[in-house]
Amino acid sequence: MPWFVALALLVVPILEIYVIIQVGQVIGGWPTVGLLLVESALGAWLIKREGRRAWNALQTSLQTAKMPGRELADAALVLVGGTLLLTPGFVTDIFGFFFVLPFTRPIARRGLSAFLGRRLTTRMGAMGGAAGPGFPGFIPGPGSSGAGRARPEASDDVIQGEVIDPDKK
Repeated sequence: MPWFVALALLVVPILEIYVIIQVGQVIGGWPTVGLLLVESALGAWLIKREGRRAWNALQTSLQTAKMPGRELADAALVLVGGTLLLTPGFVTDIFGFFFVLPFTRPIARRGLSAFLGRRLTTRMGAMGGAAGPGFPGFIPGPGSSGAGRARPEASDDVIQGEVIDPDKK
């Protein structure tokens, strides 16, 4: 992953300069600068609006004791998209708008979820996931509920119990 970041830090500015020059040759220098300024202003306004929405959704999910998975992903995408929108250039603005706009963010969220799922599976599998789905010392229990028990050698103390879901009454 570090090599990808280093490569991106080298390639993206060169690509941005190339695209700005190409757009400038088509519509002119001052209109290109104006377009970049308008995109930055629109991006700043959009970041403020969507950032506030993401923050309010996160607070609401925490107050209702709901797991804030989607809300955290949205907040992260708005943060990354906002950074890209405030960076001058057309290519970063395209990705920034894709991450920030409410009708394209679900697509980006699914991509982020798939990426993080693959990374987590790879990392957990490397830790010795032969005992279970990427979790060392985990033996899956009966059924598909995900209940399991620890291996006896992992812990000498075994506590029998039942998990009660407060939402199911």
